[in-house]
Amino acid sequence: MARMSEETAVKAQARAQARPNPKLIATFFAMMAAAVLALTAAANAQTRPTSFADLAEKVSPAVVNITTATVVAQDTGPAPMVPEGSPFEDFFRDFLDRNGEGEPPRTRRSSALGSGFVISEDGYIVTNNHVIEGADEIVIEFFGDRGELDAEVVGTDPNTDIALLKVETDQPLPYVAFGDSDAIRVGDWVLAMGNPLGQGFSISAGIISARGRELQGTYDDFLQTDAAINRGNSGGPLFNMQGQVVGVNTAILSPNGGSIGIGFAMASNVVTRVVDQLKEYGETRRGWLGVRIQDVTEDVAEAMGLDSTKGALVTDVPEGPAMDAGIQAGDLILSFGGQDVTDTRELVRIVGNSGVGETVRVVILRDGQTQTVRVTLGRREEALAADEQTEEPEAPAPEVAEKTVLGLTLSEMTDALREELGLDAGAEGIVITAVDPNSAAAEKGLVEGDVITEAGQERLTTIGDLEDRIEAARDGGRQSILLLVRRGGDPRFVALPVEE
Repeated sequence: MARMSEETAVKAQARAQARPNPKLIATFFAMMAAAVLALTAAANAQTRPTSFADLAEKVSPAVVNITTATVVAQDTGPAPMVPEGSPFEDFFRDFLDRNGEGEPPRTRRSSALGSGFVISEDGYIVTNNHVIEGADEIVIEFFGDRGELDAEVVGTDPNTDIALLKVETDQPLPYVAFGDSDAIRVGDWVLAMGNPLGQGFSISAGIISARGRELQGTYDDFLQTDAAINRGNSGGPLFNMQGQVVGVNTAILSPNGGSIGIGFAMASNVVTRVVDQLKEYGETRRGWLGVRIQDVTEDVAEAMGLDSTKGALVTDVPEGPAMDAGIQAGDLILSFGGQDVTDTRELVRIVGNSGVGETVRVVILRDGQTQTVRVTLGRREEALAADEQTEEPEAPAPEVAEKTVLGLTLSEMTDALREELGLDAGAEGIVITAVDPNSAAAEKGLVEGDVITEAGQERLTTIGDLEDRIEAARDGGRQSILLLVRRGGDPRFVALPVEE
């Protein structure tokens, strides 16, 4: 019996020793947490450099200062006013002739400064278009004691404010490569280099403050940074920490003309496409779909019975690729070339980046059903340059009618109204002659002189047609009706409530 007790005690002691010790467990987890914090701190230290000196030394030889010279007429000041027939008229004429009056206007050379960077060893240089626009002479100053070279313009793109220059040299030049601007994140470190305020080569550091900024251009895709950018930095590179160019410094937002930490650089993925085309063709060649479009607002989506506001709504289809493919006003473009279209800006960007002559699949929504059409793209530059005006045959004047509907005083189209509004002879629709200032139509921006050409995505020729569409919308449980309104030839969709 005693032996059994002894064995039991031994087993109990073994079990007790096998149980985890709470103090040891707590100590273990504390050590693990400290190790994790130490590793995190080490990683943060690696991403937050203590010095940019090595990077600056690596990329500086490829950064250049740009000086331009332009011949401008010199103002000689106002000439004295002498009444015709005055006894002093001959005196002043002789005086002005002796002082050069009547000779060709004097000129002077105006200089400007900017920045740029070399992208190939054979001398291609990228800068802003506004740095060299209108220049008669472009001089490139290289970093250090490498001297100066004259540059020629290969091509420019005012839409993205990018210019490509070329210098001739017997020696290979140091250059930098482009990086992927889509890969850079808000908060990443960046380095700006250039010639701020004409002070010579200078460097500033900061982070990416925002992405996808749009200023005024159709193809804008700016990176925002708080790295100091000033006048003279224009055209200079914005580097990531690998020494790759992720942007071209272009603009600042400032109340006083100096840096306040809001600078903008055109994203490198936009710049590379432009540079490739300028190098190959000396000009840009962007795809052209040939539609006028607008974003889908909440009220427009409700009027069309849509579940979301995604897509680009076609408001007009002039002669061109889209018309040839069968795209119509009122179609909602959902996808282009396999890429989803979220809004009009996205569609313009995707189409512009597509190749001229390329055939793409376009998914549209029409009458509640999706369709896929194939469109062979034209060239945007040629379409904009073309100014084709075709006169349509005169249409017989409809019987004049006028009525107030949805806060709008409407008149059916007449030849007199076509002439008054500057419309083509065959223009159709219903003319707004007055707007109730307290109506929803006034809130939506409709004004006298607007022409309603469609209602519920069906063409209108009479006021009765509009009333029928309104009644159909009410019967269908719609809260609003979609109108296609033209002002000065520019169309847009407007949704008006149909409550009685």
